Amino acid sequence: MTSRIGSPDTQADLDVRECLDSTPPCSFVMVAGAGSGKTTSLIKALSHLAETQGVKLRQAGQKIACITYTEVAVNEISTDVGGSQLFHISTIHSFLWSIIRPFHSDIATWVASRIETKIAERKAHRERPRTQARTKIRLEQEIQELQAELGAISVVEKFIYGTGSSYAEGILGHDDILKLTPACVAIHPLLRQLIASRFPYIFADESQDTNRSVVDALRDIAGDFPGLCLGFFGDPMQRIYMSGAGAVELRKGWKQISKPENFRCPTSVLDVINAIRAPGDGLKQIRGRRMKVDDTEQPIVGTCNLFILAADNERGARLSAVRRWLANETGDVLWLSDAREGDVRLLVLVHRMAASRLGFPEMYAALTDQAPMSLSEGVSDGTAWPLRPFVQHILPLVAAARVTDHFTVMSTLRVESPRLEAARLHGQELVPVLTALQLAVDGLVALLRDGSNATIWEVLTYVRDSELIRLDDRFGAHLVDDPINDNSSGFENVSAFLRCNVSELWAYRRYFTEESPFATHHGVKGAQFERVLVVIDDEEARFSQYSYGKYLQYVGLSDGDKAHIAAGEESVLDRTRRLFYVCCSRAMQDLAVVVFVPDVDVARAAIVEQNLFPAAVIRGLEHLQ
Repeated sequence: MTSRIGSPDTQADLDVRECLDSTPPCSFVMVAGAGSGKTTSLIKALSHLAETQGVKLRQAGQKIACITYTEVAVNEISTDVGGSQLFHISTIHSFLWSIIRPFHSDIATWVASRIETKIAERKAHRERPRTQARTKIRLEQEIQELQAELGAISVVEKFIYGTGSSYAEGILGHDDILKLTPACVAIHPLLRQLIASRFPYIFADESQDTNRSVVDALRDIAGDFPGLCLGFFGDPMQRIYMSGAGAVELRKGWKQISKPENFRCPTSVLDVINAIRAPGDGLKQIRGRRMKVDDTEQPIVGTCNLFILAADNERGARLSAVRRWLANETGDVLWLSDAREGDVRLLVLVHRMAASRLGFPEMYAALTDQAPMSLSEGVSDGTAWPLRPFVQHILPLVAAARVTDHFTVMSTLRVESPRLEAARLHGQELVPVLTALQLAVDGLVALLRDGSNATIWEVLTYVRDSELIRLDDRFGAHLVDDPINDNSSGFENVSAFLRCNVSELWAYRRYFTEESPFATHHGVKGAQFERVLVVIDDEEARFSQYSYGKYLQYVGLSDGDKAHIAAGEESVLDRTRRLFYVCCSRAMQDLAVVVFVPDVDVARAAIVEQNLFPAAVIRGLEHLQ
């Protein structure tokens, strides 16, 4: 039993248990604020089902499904419940694939339809009056490639799930799985029945960021089979991805459960996040972080400070001055530490500020400036499709090769290299294949050495030609001898990314793997730190989906903003409020917010009026001198 399973029950834990013990069990939606121990409640629910329903479920050959957002969360939950075979704990993508994998003909039909849709889109683009001649050439090439893929589908014997899609080889990517499975669930009653009978209990962690189509598919299954118990654990106030479901709508007979406790934040920070949250859903969090003093629990007060500074050319120096001030004011020299052990995080809205300081500004600009959301949002967590092969395979492979970690190198190649596919190896001697792969790895290491002048395009071309790693089909149009640029969605962004120097990849990796104190507002959901410094700078961020100036009311709303608000639709204020809540609620001891603004006096008056921070802790440049 883990300490979380054995921790004292909250009222929410008791409410969940009541739902699970009902006859039939009652589906529920738990809204649990930041620092509430949402995962603890989920783990307690799994443990309770194991105790009360485990024998019955095993006899029936059934399992309890728990789907979550990341592999880290999967491992965390699996460890806490002891790795029992009673549970099917996986990421959303893996869960969906486990459901749809046996239905080969349905997958083939869906893939063919998807390819036909892509062909139709490209034909429509080709026929537009303003489409340039060079663009028409590229589109015609893509149409021919897609038609060849369409023809290849009929001979695919088995579809598999990989990082990126390659339909002709029978490989489906992340985005495919999110679309494929809900589509099949919607049209096949038998599939819905199989899911309900196989998994009588399904829990969804981080439900606010779970894809809407996935949530809708689960709700539809529960509608057909009332005996199925769904449990959604999440917090709509922490939805930071546009594709997320947000608040899960209750069906008749379902129960909504609130978990208002906060076990993370000191009372000074708790007051701030409650003020931020109040205009949203109004959930008021209680308790706060505590410590034992002489066997008595005492609340931790902590500190919160807000600095309003001019958006000039001295931003970097100002941040350093703020950190020195905080170190002096709190008597805590760790505010000055850049080491991970210092437990300091400087949170920036997007990567731009961190990128310029850490060495990947061109790469960041390529994937975010005027980029589609599928690229710009994916920079924050490494999921943008151009980044995936580097984040998941290429850079770890090179890092392992540099330290002669042969096990990791071979483990990666065994899964990702087309040269080691069973069909390719049939009839071949293995030693020459492995020798060729080793030479290819050596060449890749040389391309990515420190001081290399190679571009990302050169690296990907090398990886493709040497068949070290299977690449996403979407790279195909970019990895030609004479790249064609146009203004179609994201095309120029990817081309600009490929022109970047490989040194920026390593700089990004240092940032992505948290080897610097910088992190993004998006990238820290679920994390917690003793010292948090939130950096607000709309000018450097250049992110139209968010505006702290509008949220804090020192910048006026546009007519479009006003129209969204009047229509009751999600607005820039809603998105920014949620992001600010996520950032501030990471702090376990001290919170500081630095706002870089065009006019300090105007901003100060507006921010004081918002009453999010006590007036006494709102400071300016004069405090740093």
